Amino acid sequence: MLAKFFSYFIPINVYKKNSAVSKTLEVTWNNGELVLDSKNTNYSYGSLQRILRKGLKYIGFERIRKFESILILGVAGGSVIKTLVDEVKFKGTITGVEIDEDIVEIANKYFKLSEIKNLELVVNDAFEFVLKTKQKYDLIIIDIFQDTTMPNFLFEDFFINRVNFLLRTEGFILFNTMVINEKDGIRNLDYKKKFDENYSLRMYPKVEVHNELFTIKKLK
Repeated sequence: MLAKFFSYFIPINVYKKNSAVSKTLEVTWNNGELVLDSKNTNYSYGSLQRILRKGLKYIGFERIRKFESILILGVAGGSVIKTLVDEVKFKGTITGVEIDEDIVEIANKYFKLSEIKNLELVVNDAFEFVLKTKQKYDLIIIDIFQDTTMPNFLFEDFFINRVNFLLRTEGFILFNTMVINEKDGIRNLDYKKKFDENYSLRMYPKVEVHNELFTIKKLK
């Protein structure tokens, strides 16, 4: 494929769409791989796949393989799903929640998410889904951005407590955050304080320049 070859020298855009939710969405060949970007940041594959892969490695591929169910809040192009299926070899159920129908359409067309047998894709607001679901999960991945900003609800007590309730004992939360300024750093330190001795929390700063990862294990 010529576009893939030339992308090692210059990014080749293959699809662009304006989305009501995510504004500008672009699918681009970049260094030999397809990536999904918003106007100002990488949404899937590229640097984002590297970030979430690191997070999964921190938890441990072998441990994740033994899990039964994984919830992903914020699917975008599905790079973390591909990592779970292709690299971790996870065989349990994956539920992906994505608010933007346009992104789901792109993910199915360009990144073949619809071909993954153990994946259920749900078009819904993450807050609403977390509120309604009765399922419990071994791993909850939170990766929700609107371009370079993160919705406030992710850091509010009600949402945090609800996610914790949905997590099985000995399960993990993997939370990808963006830290662009001092205010974001303070926000993350405040988030860290919301977990008591029933949780083991680790913070990994400066993962790919602006990203800070949290892994949170529920002890009891």
